[in-house]
Amino acid sequence: MLITNNCMDSWIIYSVIGLIFLICGIYLGMQMGKMISNREWSKRIPEIRKDATKRSRAVLTGQVTEQLAPYLPGFRYRPTEARFIGKPIDFIVFEGLDEKEIENVVFVEVKSGMGRLSKVEQSLKSAIDEGRVSWEEYKM
Repeated sequence: MLITNNCMDSWIIYSVIGLIFLICGIYLGMQMGKMISNREWSKRIPEIRKDATKRSRAVLTGQVTEQLAPYLPGFRYRPTEARFIGKPIDFIVFEGLDEKEIENVVFVEVKSGMGRLSKVEQSLKSAIDEGRVSWEEYKM
């Protein structure tokens, strides 16, 4: 079966037109997807900002509370014997420091609300509980 030149030309024209429509459809679909996505994000931005502000306030409140903890009711140690470190533990308490005779060293992590120990804090607690604590003196 022979394909005539005229038939071949129309097949090429239809193929090119179909390809143009396909490319235009893909392009328009992508543009519509971007518009829908941008519209969804613009609706959520105030909610996201509000959540970020809330979390930031909670973190700042926690940090302030951590440093004030020795002066709050319920803290079992003398504030003058507590030293704030911050990371990975909040305080080291040197019981007896005021009397110039340290009897006990206590690591204190301050948590509020539903706060839990981080992985690093858990590993530090394990090291202390298992007695993997030592003294080292460094001389220059």
